[in-house]
Amino acid sequence: MSNVILRPDWYLPDSAATDPSLYLNRRQVLRTLGLGTIGLATLGAGCGNANGTSVGADSAAAPRSSPRPDGPLDTIPANAPRDGYPAMRVTEGFPEPGRPITERLTASSYNNFYEFRNQGDLKDLWHLTADYEPFPWTIEVRGEVEQPMTLDVADLITEMDLEERVYRFRCVEAWSMTIPWTGFPLRKLIEKCAPNSNARFVRFVSVNRPEQMPGLANSPWYPWPYFEALRMDEAMNDLALVATGMYGEPLPKQNGSPLRLALPWKYGYKGPKAFVLLEFTREQPPTFWNELQPAEYSFLSNVNPTVPHPRWSQASERFLLSDTEGERVPTLMFNGYAEQVGALYPDEPQG
Repeated sequence: MSNVILRPDWYLPDSAATDPSLYLNRRQVLRTLGLGTIGLATLGAGCGNANGTSVGADSAAAPRSSPRPDGPLDTIPANAPRDGYPAMRVTEGFPEPGRPITERLTASSYNNFYEFRNQGDLKDLWHLTADYEPFPWTIEVRGEVEQPMTLDVADLITEMDLEERVYRFRCVEAWSMTIPWTGFPLRKLIEKCAPNSNARFVRFVSVNRPEQMPGLANSPWYPWPYFEALRMDEAMNDLALVATGMYGEPLPKQNGSPLRLALPWKYGYKGPKAFVLLEFTREQPPTFWNELQPAEYSFLSNVNPTVPHPRWSQASERFLLSDTEGERVPTLMFNGYAEQVGALYPDEPQG
C-alpha cells in the first residue's frame, strides 16, 4: 500500500473542528484618525490584514471581471500546488488546543481581510475575491541577508515538508476559533533567506493590488500595503508557522492565499496574509496598527488576559465552533502557549 496515512489517537475529525465559516465576528474597531491631509479615517484592527508603506489607491473599486465564486470554498485557487496535501498532523512538542475544531465553512466565510473589505459588513468578503490571482507568486528577500533573493512560492510549497498543526486562533475583538493549518515552520523560511548576524527583526509586507482587491481601492486613508514585524527570536520559535493551507487543502483566497503567518500566541492581526516581502532589519520596524493606534495595539500584541484593550476586555473570549454555536470561555496567558513562548517575554505582565 502507498500513501496511506495512519491517524494517531490524538487525531480529531473535521466534525470536531471549529467551522471555518465561523471565523467569527472580529468586531470592527472603528476609529477616527487624522492621517496627513486626510481629516477623518475609519480604522479597525480586525484579525486579518491591512497593509503598510504608503501607496496611493484609487477611491473607486475596480469592477469585477471574473465570475462571482459560488461559495467560500470555491475560492481555493485552481492552480495552487497540491503536493503534500493532506499533510500529516503533528502534535509532538505542541499543546493540544483543548477545544474542538471550528467548522470549516465558518472559518472560510467569517474572517477579515481589509484588502478586500474594510467598510460595511466586514466579514462578508469571500465573494469579492474573484479577480484576485494568488499564483504565480514571488517573495522578495532583502535587508540584513547574505544575498538578496526572490523566492517562488509554488516552488517553496513543493520543496518544504508540509505538516498540519491544530492551533487556537484568537482575535483582539475577543472571539476565537480552533484551526487545522497546513504549512511549514517560519524558521525554515528564515534559514533559507540566510540573514546575517545584524538581523534582529524580520519585517513582512503584504501585496498591494487595488485592481484585484477592492478594499485597497476604497480606503486610500490607510497606509497600504500592510506591514508587520517580529523579533528574530519570535520568528524562530517552533510555534511560528507559514500557513499555506487549512482543513487539508490550500488556503482559500479570503483566508490569505497563497500564504500567511499563523502565530497562535499573538492576536490574529500579527499574522500577515499574502506577503510579498521579507526584510531583515537591525532596528525595530514599525507595524501597521501600532503605527496608527499605539495606545491600542502594541508591537508585541501577545494574547494576555491581564492587559485589557480600551474597547474589549481580554479576560474572556467567545469561542466559535460554528456560525450558530459559541460559548464564553476564559482567555489563557499567551492563548494557552505559555510553556512554549513565555520565556521570550520576561517583562510581560502576567497577573
